[in-house]
Amino acid sequence: MINRLKMIYLAAIFLFLYAPIGILIAQSFNESRYRGHWTGFTFKWYESLFENENIFEALSNTVSIGFFSALIATIFALITCIALREFGKKRRAVFMSVANIPILNADIVTGISLMLLFIGAGLRLGYETILIAHIVFNIPYVMLCIMPQLVSLDKSFYEAALDLGASPFQAFTKVILPEMRPSIFAGFLLAFTMSADDFIITYFTKGAGVDTLPTEIYSELKLGIHPEMYALSTLVFFFVLIFVVLFAMTRKHLADKEVF
Repeated sequence: MINRLKMIYLAAIFLFLYAPIGILIAQSFNESRYRGHWTGFTFKWYESLFENENIFEALSNTVSIGFFSALIATIFALITCIALREFGKKRRAVFMSVANIPILNADIVTGISLMLLFIGAGLRLGYETILIAHIVFNIPYVMLCIMPQLVSLDKSFYEAALDLGASPFQAFTKVILPEMRPSIFAGFLLAFTMSADDFIITYFTKGAGVDTLPTEIYSELKLGIHPEMYALSTLVFFFVLIFVVLFAMTRKHLADKEVF
């Protein structure tokens, strides 16, 4: 009886999480453009999606800004964490608290502040300012992923590599980085996700004619969201699903190799 209740509870949780996505997927194949009114099965919204230049330009901006901002933020965060690793526990806690303020700060405050900074510096709002803004707000998130593992890492590994004749750079790249790989990768993925999902900061730092998917969807909402967005969201969901499955399979394969 208890096991049955557990299964019912888990099923209810998964239904609550994925029922909206299921409705979205079904709507992307609905011949009617009106929500809640099913008139037949069709692929025409997918065909329209691949003919919509605005959506693909917004998707391209989202992916490129997300990738480069996550990459640069991960590099800066790693360098910062290595520097903070040498501080005392109290000083490191103070600096980490200061670095976490942007996470707790409201996005609208961060967006307006960055917009005023860019305008005051004479920068033209556009792709570059969005990229800089995303790097700025991504760094604290990546630091949260990297710092705990870096602090717990035994410093004797690095010192032993130096004693065995490795240069400081070789000891870092061949000893420290492989140990830090999970947290670095997690920080990169988190930064990419935060960038791709951001609307408020992007809205205040983008220029005319430059959009990401969140701002493009917002602009379309004024006239009613197009069904092509349902199709795009469905493709994005399945892409993420495939990525997660492949990532899990790769981790399992690497774990099996380590065992044997």
